[in-house]
Amino acid sequence: MARHLISLVALAALAYLVLPLAVIIGASLTQTSYLVFPPEGLTLKWFGVLFNDPSYVSAFVTSTLLALAATAVAIVLAVPASLALARYAFPGRKSVSALLASPLVLPYVVLGAALLQYGSAIGIARSFEALLVGHVIIVMPFVLRSVLPLLNPEQRTLEEASLDLGAGPATTFFLVVLPQIRGGIISGGLLAFISSWINVELSIFNTTATLNTIPVKMFNYVQYTVDPTIAAVSAITIVAAALVIIILDLLIGLDMLSEGRRS
Repeated sequence: MARHLISLVALAALAYLVLPLAVIIGASLTQTSYLVFPPEGLTLKWFGVLFNDPSYVSAFVTSTLLALAATAVAIVLAVPASLALARYAFPGRKSVSALLASPLVLPYVVLGAALLQYGSAIGIARSFEALLVGHVIIVMPFVLRSVLPLLNPEQRTLEEASLDLGAGPATTFFLVVLPQIRGGIISGGLLAFISSWINVELSIFNTTATLNTIPVKMFNYVQYTVDPTIAAVSAITIVAAALVIIILDLLIGLDMLSEGRRS
């Protein structure tokens, strides 16, 4: 009886989470010029409107490149930072750890405004480089907090054994450390990519008419027009996220990622 009750609660929670996504996808297929669900007729017209609009295509490309670049840089910076925090005791260690995690608690609006002022001072304001710097700052803590718990004392013993057996630091990292923290890197990277992709607050300070991200584009669009084009953009994002999860599950296994983060 208890098992059936838990299953019902789990299904109800799943339906609660999935229903809004189904509404968005359904609204993107309506033939009306306004958002409605259930859709009145079925059409892909609004997806055609979306892909025929150069500003939307450009925003998609910018968001994708920005999120990929920010995630890659965040991983390159967060992994050695995690190793330093986990393996070495140095003055100010706790302060450094708190500083690296501070973007998680600072309002992104404040970071965006500060980045705009700083970028203006050094001549990179409202550029892709300024956006990249800001996005690396806000997504790096996700990778750091995913990798750091995996660098436990037991793993340190394996590293020491590898070094004692004659392996160099680079070999030990790639053959011993990296496999142990792979799950944290992937899960942290996913969180970083998603956080970069959906960010509005920081990005809106550093975008222009020709350099725009898709969340900022949508934010500006809905201030003047609300039509199924917005639902079409959201539907594409939902489908893309689902495909990424499916591919990761097929190639790596989501259970392996969760076990890696728990270990």
